[in-house]
Amino acid sequence: MLTSAPWHYYVMAAIYMLAGLNHFRRPELYLKIMPPYLPKPQFLVGLSGVLEVLAGIGLLVAATKSTAIYLIIALLFSFFTVHIYMLISEKAGMGLPKILLFSRLLLQFGLIWWAFNYLGT
Repeated sequence: MLTSAPWHYYVMAAIYMLAGLNHFRRPELYLKIMPPYLPKPQFLVGLSGVLEVLAGIGLLVAATKSTAIYLIIALLFSFFTVHIYMLISEKAGMGLPKILLFSRLLLQFGLIWWAFNYLGT
């Protein structure tokens, strides 16, 4: 059975599915920002893409909604590593202003809060 939810919930599901698919469309973007101390960067980029797509789909199925939300929250916490690396590495930061990179780091908290709010609904 599909999940019954407000429109913004479906926006969140679409965002994660599209973001995950983008890992396969443009993997070089994600490989540039992978910290060098993480093993098998290509595998991790692909894995995170698959997990984002599955989480987005999981949000749409009532039986997997809570699991998908926890997966999203776990993914977002794991992405802190990349966002911090982008802040401290000139190469990974791709010349973006530090304030923008810091804002992306803060955005993670907002995305975690957004997902967390759907638990128990």
